[in-house]
Amino acid sequence: MTKFFAGLLLFVFSWAQAQSRLPARPNIIFILADDLGYGDIGINGQNLIKTPNIDRMAAQGIQFRQFYAGTTVCAPSRSALMTGQHTGHTYIRGNRELQPEGQFPIADSVMTMAEILKQAGYTTAAFGKWGLGPVGSEGDPLKQGFQRFYGYNCQGLAHRYYPNHLWDNDKKVVLAANKNLTQTSEFAPDLIQKQALRFLDKRTGSQPFFLFLPYTLPHAELVPPDDSLFASYKGKFTEKPYTGADYGPNAKTGGYASQAYPHAAYAAMVARLDLYVGQVLAKLKAKGLDKNTLVIFSSDNGPHVEGGGDPTFFNSNGGFRGVKRDLYEGGIREPFVARWPGVIKPGTQSDFVGAFWDLLPTFAELAGAKVAARTDGISFVPALTGRGVQRKHDYLYWEFHESGGKQAIRQGDWKAVRLQAAGNPNGPIELYDLAKDPFESHNLANKFPDKARYLIKLMNESHVESSIFPFAKR
Repeated sequence: MTKFFAGLLLFVFSWAQAQSRLPARPNIIFILADDLGYGDIGINGQNLIKTPNIDRMAAQGIQFRQFYAGTTVCAPSRSALMTGQHTGHTYIRGNRELQPEGQFPIADSVMTMAEILKQAGYTTAAFGKWGLGPVGSEGDPLKQGFQRFYGYNCQGLAHRYYPNHLWDNDKKVVLAANKNLTQTSEFAPDLIQKQALRFLDKRTGSQPFFLFLPYTLPHAELVPPDDSLFASYKGKFTEKPYTGADYGPNAKTGGYASQAYPHAAYAAMVARLDLYVGQVLAKLKAKGLDKNTLVIFSSDNGPHVEGGGDPTFFNSNGGFRGVKRDLYEGGIREPFVARWPGVIKPGTQSDFVGAFWDLLPTFAELAGAKVAARTDGISFVPALTGRGVQRKHDYLYWEFHESGGKQAIRQGDWKAVRLQAAGNPNGPIELYDLAKDPFESHNLANKFPDKARYLIKLMNESHVESSIFPFAKR
């Protein structure tokens, strides 16, 4: 009897140990939407646009309800993601254009998550929009850890869904059917998606991979293909036609075309994004890769108002205050869903408070890699998998270099926002208690001056001035 119970206890202990161990070196896919708001998907209350695949991801995995982007516009938000540093530290802090094509390059000395995973033996690839350095520069994705790239290098060109070219690694792919912005025949996101699915088709499971999918949907311009998906939303909403810079002989690379059905077009673009997510998940299952693949879906910042965009109509920010270019919750709190069959418990919700700079240490831990570079992030593997004790941030910090400069900090449930920070770096802040006031309606700075002063101190300490992207005029 004693031997029986001893054996039973050993079996139970061994089973518990096995359950606590994660599968070694999973494949990692990070899907990044462009200007998708917190409230644009069904699980966050959207009832005008159907997002069944993203909703299913959440049902089969975990939804993080308090996860934040790197900041409130594209390039610096992606820099925070790639480098594991918040925008008071990360190298790229603005959307600075370079001629003839591209944005200011991320430095060679910066260690990105792609470089870390590549060094750990992962095959790395990115399909979509880059925006962190021109082709051939030190910021080229091929020089920042990615072995394969296809898509838009430049954010400006990505304003056009029927561009005259894309990039296949360092080779320009001329889209002759679009006839240099005078004709709209080849929808670039579909071309990019085909390449991404082709990449997955070639995976055998013998080597782990990191696939970064920075889709351009639903960023303006609002010109989806005129297909059945678009047709399914036409006539469903009231419309206010948008007049923009149309395709034709005088078309500019960074313009936004006119749209007679901007609400239907936006809905169709979000639905198409959801379709792409479903295609990726289906491909993983067909290849027998889904059980060893972590898939995460999020967005780079809040919803846009350009090109006919109307976040108020769709409640795209989920009722939170602000949109893209704001550091209120609506500009930076994002959808964040993760799926990993057999590891993440289905239907889980988490209130872990995290941000883009947490992805680098998280992916490194899963890959068994060391993070030698400085990071502001913490691994949230315990929150993701439900195994182990999750560390918490002391605080999160953001800054934004346009519109007079903005700063924000969150510590626990307290959130501080400073406007016109570039010209007045010691200016007053707004203070909110997100537990009682998640929509940031009641400024409590005068009521809690000690808390306001403390958050100002943390805010000032978090900003390290950059000679490349200067912010505060001190």
